[in-house]
Amino acid sequence: MNDSATAADAPGIEAGLGYFLSTARNVLATRMDRAVAPLGLTSSQIGVVLLLWHGRARTPFELSRALSYDTGSMTRLLDRLQHKGFVDRRRSSADRRVIELTLTPKGGDAARQLPALIDAVLREQLRGFSAADVAMLVGLLRRFIANDPQTEPVCLGAGGSGAAPPAMPDS
Repeated sequence: MNDSATAADAPGIEAGLGYFLSTARNVLATRMDRAVAPLGLTSSQIGVVLLLWHGRARTPFELSRALSYDTGSMTRLLDRLQHKGFVDRRRSSADRRVIELTLTPKGGDAARQLPALIDAVLREQLRGFSAADVAMLVGLLRRFIANDPQTEPVCLGAGGSGAAPPAMPDS
């Protein structure tokens, strides 16, 4: 905004892309929190459980990189998951400086239930979207993420390698 512009001339915060991206993330996190609460998890913990389940990470450092968490935040998140009985930590036999993570039976059970819960939340949130709408949204978000050269997507989704595309609504 230049010096001669006033606050009245500036676009409203609700009209900005950042607002919509942030609000969409918050809406989805809140819905996921409700869906996974019966398992004893939060939306923030889903990624850790699934990455461990699929063997995409095995150490706190790998999880931090994959999920873009700082190491302190990851340690606190793992503390909570361990306290709840979802994750075990052990020193690596090959390198005692490395902590290796595994899911407990409770963590494995939760991991098996997560895909259906996530799918149900996405289907409900995407209600009224056509398959073409969803494909376009995924494509645009993929391009948006790819514009940051320091971000390595954990899941490439449709058209890439890795996980399946998001759930398509029943329309």
